[in-house]
Amino acid sequence: MVASIISGKEFASRLRKKVTTQVSKLKSSLGSVPGLDVILVGNNPASEIYVKNKAKQTIEVGMQSTKHMLSKNVSEDELLKQINTVNIDDSVHGILVQLPLPDHINTQKIINSIEPTKDVDGFHISNVGLLATGQKAMIPCTPLGCLFMLKDYHQDLSGLNAVVVGRSNIVGKPMAQLLLNENCTVTVAHSKTQDLPKVCRQADIIVAAVGIPEFIRGDWIKPGATVIDVGINRISYQDSGTTKPKLVGDVNYDEAIAVAGAITPVPGGVGPMTIACLLANTTTAFCRINNVEEPSWN
Repeated sequence: MVASIISGKEFASRLRKKVTTQVSKLKSSLGSVPGLDVILVGNNPASEIYVKNKAKQTIEVGMQSTKHMLSKNVSEDELLKQINTVNIDDSVHGILVQLPLPDHINTQKIINSIEPTKDVDGFHISNVGLLATGQKAMIPCTPLGCLFMLKDYHQDLSGLNAVVVGRSNIVGKPMAQLLLNENCTVTVAHSKTQDLPKVCRQADIIVAAVGIPEFIRGDWIKPGATVIDVGINRISYQDSGTTKPKLVGDVNYDEAIAVAGAITPVPGGVGPMTIACLLANTTTAFCRINNVEEPSWN
């Protein structure tokens, strides 16, 4: 058996086209378009590249894009004032504070200062609670992208056994809740799970979000299972005596592809879906704020 490849790159391209169409319709009917504001604290090179890509894709789909670059030494109060400014800005419908933040800033306090209807990352405690109780919430982008790909491949997830490896607030916990909402039987596994390989072998779906390179091995996977690899890890390997960098996931891809029924690659899997879902979330936020029918992205 060789697994089918679930291409997040292709899926994200289709989703961006849907967003572009929706934004064009909103501009025609309301005379305005969704606006995304990104706040970046400090000069983390990886974050800067990520923010640049977000701004580029935001403009490409027809939205407004603004960003605020703040010093790594900015005070918590100054950052809160900046967030309040965009909270009350009617041209902004999505607010994203790029993480991680410097150690002197309380990350959860900052997240919870964002207007919940504009919280397109879905991290505000109000959105976390709404998702946990099956209500209308802004859903974190990475789990949302994983769900889109799973539903596209399986059509119906009801009754499937799903194992989420990782319990972060950003991926693991919301991913588990989304799968529960789809009527899966869900296990959240983590570093304290006993006999993790045995737990994984029972899964029809594995979502790997543990942050350890190639942690999940091929013999942990039930034959025919669907594997969604959220991890993006940079490792080094030797090639003809030269050390070279390489991006790998949390799953040993070469082993898993021979066992799984379907798998997302790294790169080109979950990664591209995160920004595409951010654009979709911003469009959804615009519709909710303006009391117009929101699109169905499935």
